[in-house]
Amino acid sequence: MTKVYFVRHAQPEFSWGDDRTRPLTKEGRQDAAMVLDFLKDKKIDRFYCSPYKRSMDTIAQAADFFGKEILTDERLREREKGPDSNNHGMFQKRWADHEYHEDGGESIAMVQKRNIEALHEILAANPGKEIVIGTHGTALSTILNFYDSSFGCEDFLRIIDWMPYIMELDFEDGKQVGWQEHCHVEKEFKGKQRADKK
Repeated sequence: MTKVYFVRHAQPEFSWGDDRTRPLTKEGRQDAAMVLDFLKDKKIDRFYCSPYKRSMDTIAQAADFFGKEILTDERLREREKGPDSNNHGMFQKRWADHEYHEDGGESIAMVQKRNIEALHEILAANPGKEIVIGTHGTALSTILNFYDSSFGCEDFLRIIDWMPYIMELDFEDGKQVGWQEHCHVEKEFKGKQRADKK
């Protein structure tokens, strides 16, 4: 069995302009210790990650503990966002129609396609291993939707404030055979604009 521990990043500095280099907050850096605490008694063979700084920094302590390099894959990055894309109305539009995207942004289907391609390659290269993948809220949600089509907008919104968040998916011969949520820290996702505050 191959075990994949998806780690959604800890709380980032939402005021930081560049999505790719956005760092964790002081609290986020402290909360990232939860990731090491959870993983330290596992037998982790590989660390993969989105190339975004907040994801890499969330799993860095654990990678150091195991003496492993963090392997980045551009396909594991978060959804490219257009203007005014993080509000409940836009969340609902994208999840209702996986092909829908705002100007300059990516659809759920686009994010899912590249994340699943990367995941399938990781699984093929690591049969029977225990893997960590540093990820993001939307990216992870599209992966969960791929394996369970009932995972939708309400499920995405349920986990939107969980930073960090650890979810395990288990695979046999490349087929997903089980999953479980392990732990999370609740922090407000300040990047969203709630419909009732617009």
